[in-house]
Amino acid sequence: MQSKTRQNQGYFSFSFGCRVNQAEKEAIDLEMVKNGFYLDKNNPLIYIINTCAVTRKAEREARILIYQIRKKLPQTKIVITGCAATYWLKNNLFRDLPADLLVDNLNKNYLVDLIKNRLIRQSPYNLVGLPACLPTGKTGKAGCAVKDKYLQSGRALIKIQDGCHRFCTYCIVPYVRGLPRSVKIREIINKVNDAAKDGIKEVILTAINTEAYGRDTNETFLQLVRDVIKKTEMPRISFGSIHPWSLTDEFLDYYQTLGEQSTLVDFFHIPLQSGSNKILNLMKRNYTRREFETKLENLNRANPFALIATDVIVGFPDEAERDFDDTYDFLKNSPIAKFHVFRFSKRQNTAAFYLSKTLREVSDKEKSKRAAALIGLGNKKYRRFLEKNVGRTTSALFIGQPKNGFQECLLDNQLPALVKTDKNLIGEIRMVKTERTREGKLIGKSIS
Repeated sequence: MQSKTRQNQGYFSFSFGCRVNQAEKEAIDLEMVKNGFYLDKNNPLIYIINTCAVTRKAEREARILIYQIRKKLPQTKIVITGCAATYWLKNNLFRDLPADLLVDNLNKNYLVDLIKNRLIRQSPYNLVGLPACLPTGKTGKAGCAVKDKYLQSGRALIKIQDGCHRFCTYCIVPYVRGLPRSVKIREIINKVNDAAKDGIKEVILTAINTEAYGRDTNETFLQLVRDVIKKTEMPRISFGSIHPWSLTDEFLDYYQTLGEQSTLVDFFHIPLQSGSNKILNLMKRNYTRREFETKLENLNRANPFALIATDVIVGFPDEAERDFDDTYDFLKNSPIAKFHVFRFSKRQNTAAFYLSKTLREVSDKEKSKRAAALIGLGNKKYRRFLEKNVGRTTSALFIGQPKNGFQECLLDNQLPALVKTDKNLIGEIRMVKTERTREGKLIGKSIS
């Protein structure tokens, strides 16, 4: 059979869920390009979907996309990986899926080899190797660059750790990602330095649980942070999420010594989940409301302009009105300025799945009501935090394309701001002074 032309070597990828998933997607993208594929959204030979299973909604969204792609692109080979794929494989829930290949998290590192061996060798396509692209996509070769919202803006996600040992009662992650596995510090240093050579201006260190970093390599998360700051030339270093257990007194003391010229971005996404001691205990979070509050107070004291975000779950089994009120009041009075609100979702095999059989669970309507209340509070607190940042002069990384005379940048605490400019500054770091807010966004000017 006559081999197909280069246009049949395309692939596309999409990732649901957390920044760890996004980091894995970036790694898959680069590996696909190195193996002779190029990006093609319209008619790809291979369509890779990296799934999430943290809630039933996340699973449902992944299934919807799979069916949409099959209907739109009937000849495309669909490859499913990630947490939902792992969950479906373990529980034999994949028989109805119109997918060509499912790869669990354990084998995700071999995804590209599996695609080549199980899909490509069975097809009439002859893949002619293409030159690999720089992570920033600046090779100038049409159809070759890896287009990614992080890479295009001068940022890169680097996965430092996978898996979790905590087994919080609501969480399916340990069941689909396994126990902790860490990337050694020297390997991370090399990745960060390589990214800097390729023009990346910010690396985002991502992990399933930062507290678990180094349990298997005899290293620590604080060691990692210190070494990345000290031994790399990366202008900006940030975290995807940092877990409460990582905010030790030693870490906070170190953070306080860094000063304004530090390369560490002052953004901390710290999952809370509940402000009720009773619910925290049922969740097996292993900290109290007061212990979490103390960590926040110390962090805010070290830098009142650090942007603190959190995750919170409403409607956990046995969450009474007073428990929700505890959460609301905690968030209202804390320095947390940004909320990600989830409604409790039963995940099979988790302890909370069985708890929900004996403990009262509020209705979906009540969950929606509580979620809406927290979202409303979060919006108010975020606007107040924006106002607090008016008049500051900070370094900022420009990430968006110019639009209507303005361009988006991220301040030193990851707050987005719009800056008036007649140039395309994407990927550049400049000093920016914020002047006002407009329609829920900071407006500023470049002063360098």
